[in-house]
Amino acid sequence: MGYPGKNHKKYQTPKRPFEKTRIEDENRLMIEYGLRNKREVWKASSNLRRYRKAARGLLAIMSTGADQAVFDAKKGELIGHLQRLGLLGPDADIDNVLSLKVQNQLERRLQTIVYRQGLARSPKQARQMITHGHIAIGGKRVSIPGYKVSRDEETAVSYYNRSPVANPDHAERARISKAGR
Repeated sequence: MGYPGKNHKKYQTPKRPFEKTRIEDENRLMIEYGLRNKREVWKASSNLRRYRKAARGLLAIMSTGADQAVFDAKKGELIGHLQRLGLLGPDADIDNVLSLKVQNQLERRLQTIVYRQGLARSPKQARQMITHGHIAIGGKRVSIPGYKVSRDEETAVSYYNRSPVANPDHAERARISKAGR
C-alpha cells in the first residue's frame, strides 16, 4: 500500500502520442472549452472510461444470469450518480452511459457553466474569474475551474457577493452584458 498523502495521477496519457486526428480533436476541445492543457481533456476521458467500464461490468453481470435484484441495484446506483452529476437525462439507460462523450464531461465543469450562463465573455475569462475568486456556488467561493457542477448546484452559480464584479455598476459587467447581446 502506498503513502496516503501522496498524490497520484487521475488520468492516462494516450497510447499513441503522435496521432494526428487525436491531437487535432484535443486542440479543438482546448480552444472550445478554454482548457489550460491537454491533461484536462485526458482527465475527462479517464472519468468517462471509468463510467463505461462500470456499465460494461453491469452488462457482464446481466449476461451471466446473476441475480436480477443485484443488477437492478447496481444499475440504479450508477445511473443515479450520473444523473445527479448532470451527465445523463431522467430516462437514461445503460446504452446512454456507453454513448457518453468527452464533451458531456467538459460541459459540467464550472468554467464552462460560468461561460454558458453569461457571467463571462469567453471560456478563458471564465477560468480567470474563477481562479481570482469572483465566482461562487450557493454563496461559497469556488476557485477550481475544473469543479464538477451537479444539476442541483447549477442554478446557484453566481458572482461571489464580496467580489467587486458582483456590483452591477462594475465596468467588466457592462462589457460582459454588451458581449452577450
